Amino acid sequence: MYERILDEINEGVHVIDTNGTSIVYNRKMTELESMSKEDVLGKNLLEVFQFPQGQESTLLAALRKGKSIRNVRQTYFNDKGKEITTINNTYPIKDGDCVIGAVEIANDVTKMERLIRENLLEKSGVRFTFDSIIGESEAIRDVVENAKRAARTSSSVLVVGETGTGKELFVQSIHQASLRSAGPFISQNCAALPDSLIEGLLFGTTRGAFTGAIERPGLFEQAEGGTLFLDEINSLSMPLQAKLLRALQEKSIRRIGDTKDRAINVRIIAAINEDPVEAISHQRLRKDLYYRLGVVTLFLPSLRDRKEDIMLLVDHFIRKYNQLFQMKVERVSEEVREFFLQYDWPGNVRELQHLIEGAMNLMVDETVMTMEHLPIRRNHRRTQSTKEHNLRTEWNEDIKPLKDKLKEFETAYIQHVVARHNGNVSRAAKELMISRQSLQYRLRKLGMKRGSQSPNRFA
Repeated sequence: MYERILDEINEGVHVIDTNGTSIVYNRKMTELESMSKEDVLGKNLLEVFQFPQGQESTLLAALRKGKSIRNVRQTYFNDKGKEITTINNTYPIKDGDCVIGAVEIANDVTKMERLIRENLLEKSGVRFTFDSIIGESEAIRDVVENAKRAARTSSSVLVVGETGTGKELFVQSIHQASLRSAGPFISQNCAALPDSLIEGLLFGTTRGAFTGAIERPGLFEQAEGGTLFLDEINSLSMPLQAKLLRALQEKSIRRIGDTKDRAINVRIIAAINEDPVEAISHQRLRKDLYYRLGVVTLFLPSLRDRKEDIMLLVDHFIRKYNQLFQMKVERVSEEVREFFLQYDWPGNVRELQHLIEGAMNLMVDETVMTMEHLPIRRNHRRTQSTKEHNLRTEWNEDIKPLKDKLKEFETAYIQHVVARHNGNVSRAAKELMISRQSLQYRLRKLGMKRGSQSPNRFA
């Protein structure tokens, strides 16, 4: 009965007698050490296992010293030369004051380290690692590989991607894979607060700096030794971006109202949801700050550019909400699958996740998600129906020869594009992807002239 109980528990148990001969060796221990009971039982411990030079078996140490050894990580080798690493609790077995043996209770180090990592993640507020990123497309694999390389250093990183592409997921993964993973991870959306508040939040304040000001460290100081993530960096004002640039270059900050600088040791990762070049040209991002932040720049692909990952994400979200909602949804219908693959996903992965969650809220006992469960499909049908109705009404009221209709459309479209560029024919031609000469010819042919506001002339 004792032997059966020992074989059922999930910890390895190894017992030796006073001579170091193995007398108990349970099933879990055979799995941890890749050995059979026949290889170990009745044999001296040192005949079967080898220990690195200068290190002693925890079992033999407990036997020799008569003292317990707790939570010790031990690496050694079995008789086939395979390396084994375990976390051990080892105790002497006594008969009165006499030590008659020792018992070792071992845990798989992989399991223990996973628990430790999860505990650190929970304390730091970091929820994601690179294992959290779902996708097998070349586009996402390339970004993940570059992000892993960036995690090895403390250089600044700029993450560029549309809303919903998973920017914070990548940022947290970089932090967790870096040497700063044991340090704090502080995240701040720069668009969430006005400049008057965000400056004090970032750099801290001193007592008396302004009415009601208290002695308070900023996010830079709170993130000391770790990572500070600044999302939507382009929403900061230009003067505040200049102060941020100085902090990055000097590696020091000054609290509002203070007279001295404070050294900082923080890795900055920033994110932006638009093309940095466009943000610079529209004066939403300082060029010098972009160069300082973008030591490593990661461009996250939109979901429409990695459609081969859509069904992997769908399966992942179905499993997630099955567990959360206690449901048993197995898959999506073929019609839903085709819709997902054809849809443009302007909200990217976040939109897909919310769509799956919303659909599963409308399901009861069904195991297959159909089009009737998708809120987006209903809106899509109403929009399409309205467009078709308006188009039919327009056609019925204004029946003309096709040639005349095409000329009307061409005239209206060219008017619209040239007006967008304030009459600049060169820029309009570039957007229309035709030559400047071709556009000038069409303007003359259609009777349009720059500067006129009449309906038959270009305005």
